[in-house]
Amino acid sequence: MSNLKALTKIQSIILIAIIVVALVIGGAAYVILSGQDQSSETIKIGVCTDLETTTGDAIWQGVVLAIEQVNAEGGVLGRKFEIVGEDSDFATTMGDINFASNALTRLITVDKADFIIASGDAPPAAISYQEIVAIHKKILLMTSVSDDVLTQRVLDDYSKYKYFFRTGIPNSTSGVDGITESIVTCRELTGLNKVAFLYHGVVSDLTSSLVDTLDDYGFDVVHTQQVMYDVVDFSSCFAQAEAAGAEILYPFIFGESGIYFVKEYYDRQSPMVMWGMVSIGSTNDFWQITDGKCEHITNNGYPVVIGYPLTSKTVATREAYIERWGEEISGSAAAAYDTVRFILVDAIERAGTIETDAVIEALEETEVETSLARRFLFTSSHDVMIGEAGPNRPTEDYFLVAMFQWQDGVQVPVCPIELMEEAGATYLFPPWSGPWDNLD
Repeated sequence: MSNLKALTKIQSIILIAIIVVALVIGGAAYVILSGQDQSSETIKIGVCTDLETTTGDAIWQGVVLAIEQVNAEGGVLGRKFEIVGEDSDFATTMGDINFASNALTRLITVDKADFIIASGDAPPAAISYQEIVAIHKKILLMTSVSDDVLTQRVLDDYSKYKYFFRTGIPNSTSGVDGITESIVTCRELTGLNKVAFLYHGVVSDLTSSLVDTLDDYGFDVVHTQQVMYDVVDFSSCFAQAEAAGAEILYPFIFGESGIYFVKEYYDRQSPMVMWGMVSIGSTNDFWQITDGKCEHITNNGYPVVIGYPLTSKTVATREAYIERWGEEISGSAAAAYDTVRFILVDAIERAGTIETDAVIEALEETEVETSLARRFLFTSSHDVMIGEAGPNRPTEDYFLVAMFQWQDGVQVPVCPIELMEEAGATYLFPPWSGPWDNLD
């Protein structure tokens, strides 16, 4: 596992320089007052992300919705929330950590944010963010960036990095474990064991880790292939995986290329079960977009995106977001919304103050229902608690990215098995011939 020692002296000097420069650079902030007058009596929620990206926009909209709802209910501790934001421009500047760090520092020193919601943009920027909030003693709630080093630093130097909490996705190691467990579930449901990976380059390291891990579980990984983002003809990819004898195809395919990928699978009646991540495949209009050719593919996704009532908050959150913004909610938007609407509000109310150390202590004792988790908790490293199979920590009770199968135009849960059984669902094989024909 990565740790703080991975930072060289030169890297540390660069980080310090970035932070010093950021302290003296000012800029304009994005401000939404949510209907109230700006005053020192508001609790300022700062958002730092690339606001011109799809993810950044979703995070912003999730926070705005949460603040509007909190304020409509009278606020917290008799005070209203106010949102202030700074654009990290991380994508626009091709990953300029200096620019992103300046944005976060302005959020704290100029905009006077009390709490920070950030996407993190990428690991180098996220590490810089940790340094900045440590200096200013501000709580940073990060909705993305899964690198282990971020929460490992909390364990290694708690007094310095206790201000960091991750609320949206678990660390990379937990992510590999979760995917592995889902593929094990696929084997339990199908009796199949030979796996192929087709993936976009952003997950190259993750795929390599999965190949090594699956070997320990007795899987036979017969084929791996990286594909370019602009590929729309996947016929040769399927041909190679099929020739290798793959029975389970696990894709990591992002963007609109997923439409062509799924259609090719259906049209060629590929003799493999598809179980994996086609990012666009969890949207509820994917059935119409593919003319129903997504039938029987199994895709990972957030219940709040799909509309599955995982918690008492899930469907209401989804419907409120659609009504407010006129578009489907995403995992990024839901994580940002939950962070403010449920996690932060709960911690402030229990702390009885917005004083930093008191809220940190309250966050560490968090156990609250959100749209993404029946019981949201933090680990000792301030990471997202992920469920593990067993009577004391059932998988479906904690932060959950489940597997859903398209069946007759509807997405039904098939993993974890407990969730499938709870929903009264059943895993279905494709209607064409495949290795499943020879199973008992």
